[in-house]
Amino acid sequence: MAEGAAMAVGGLALGFVSGYWLAQLAGTFVGDLKMPGVLPVTGAAVVLLLAAVAASAIPALRAARVDVMQALRAE
Repeated sequence: MAEGAAMAVGGLALGFVSGYWLAQLAGTFVGDLKMPGVLPVTGAAVVLLLAAVAASAIPALRAARVDVMQALRAE
């Protein structure tokens, strides 16, 4: 679960940097382009982080319930 959260945080950081850079680049071509406020960007980041943690937690919890010996015998 920690690996999934770490990957999500890394993706968010990369997304913030590339989004800011692309917005600055687009601003040179479009004069009226404004950056969004802090609240919408932070809210979107929190929602994406929660979704990523849930997406990694569900399979991890399911795998934790499996008996190791039964899984090895099934192979």
